[in-house]
Amino acid sequence: MPDSQPQPPSHSWPSPSGPADPAPLLLCGARLTDGRTVDVRLGGGRIEAVGTAGSLAADGTRTCGTPIDLSGYLLLPAPAEPHAHADTALSADDGGPVSYDPRDVQRRATEAALLQLGHGATALRAHVRVGDMAGLGALTAVLRTARSLRGLAELTTVAMPRVLTGTAGADGLAVLRDAMKMGATVVGGCPDLDPDPTGYVEAVLEVAAEHGCPVDLHTDAADPARLARFAAMAGGMRSRVTLGPCGGLARLPAEVAGRTADRLAAAGVTVVCLPQGGCGAADGRGAAPVRLLRSAGVRVAAGSGALRDVSNPVGRGDPLEAAYLLASCHGLSAGDAYAAVSTSVRAALGLPEVRVEAGFPAELLAVRGDRLSEVLSPAYSRVVVHGGRVVTRTSAVRDYCGSAATAESGLPRQGRGETP
Repeated sequence: MPDSQPQPPSHSWPSPSGPADPAPLLLCGARLTDGRTVDVRLGGGRIEAVGTAGSLAADGTRTCGTPIDLSGYLLLPAPAEPHAHADTALSADDGGPVSYDPRDVQRRATEAALLQLGHGATALRAHVRVGDMAGLGALTAVLRTARSLRGLAELTTVAMPRVLTGTAGADGLAVLRDAMKMGATVVGGCPDLDPDPTGYVEAVLEVAAEHGCPVDLHTDAADPARLARFAAMAGGMRSRVTLGPCGGLARLPAEVAGRTADRLAAAGVTVVCLPQGGCGAADGRGAAPVRLLRSAGVRVAAGSGALRDVSNPVGRGDPLEAAYLLASCHGLSAGDAYAAVSTSVRAALGLPEVRVEAGFPAELLAVRGDRLSEVLSPAYSRVVVHGGRVVTRTSAVRDYCGSAATAESGLPRQGRGETP
């Protein structure tokens, strides 16, 4: 059953820049993963209080906030998207080469970010091609998108040049430095595509050191010696280097893959896997060996990768689908699978931790269902909170053709008027 289009929440939408102090909200009757049913009060963009259902009424000193009924919903820390390709998203059906006209890029990037926000991702890291045919136009368009979405979602950009070594690489290096001055916040790229992969990584690390910013590299990781060199070079940037999608690790002999995973763990590198499919910036398909990496102590986060571009024409960009695949295909528990698209991603992106506890940022996702294993399956109806206010809502309606048998048997139904 397809989801309906997102509906505006009951209170007013924020302005594009977002209010300085969002109005207080009271999320009523939500279920937590530990089984408790609670009310959650939000104010100033943070969680102010969590109490048993009905306990957070006005106390005479302050109002309890606008109530939003979340009965029947599981309340979770919001997921984040670490591996979006905003410049090529939604281009699979355009025909011909991808247009890098800034107007086309901004239109696609905005639609893609809103689609992913509707799924629950309140923060996104977009990998944007710079240089060659894209020049700096695609980056300019994605930066404009980020500004236009302020107050709805947090969008940051990774500058991705194609070649950084040799004669051709001089231009790429100059464009990369210009991209960082323009507002890109992460240095990235795909060393596998450069004639000198090691030299490419050296150049990326040099620019990252100049600007004091993180590094996010695309690699299939099919060459263990090369990956070991990358890990050694990244060791000086503890916990600020991300590699993905690393699908080639799964094709290596187990002993070799294990030693490589140990080196990545020692260097503090985060691996972003793409269980929904690969992306055009790295060869190969298939996900990284998630359980092997986790057992070695590597932080593993999960992203969506291509969103309906030529690399994956049916990509959905849904973090819950990525978590579902980690649980169903890679043997992770529902809790660990969801952490890979939420807690681990936020850590990899340098974002504050989120828990459904007082004092933490009000970045939340409510999904209709009673338990995590359930919401990773259908996950139709969702309410997304960013910066302490509801920014999008998706309501699904399930009917069984009006059959009397369905009413008599008490089959599950998501009906009109039941969503917050």
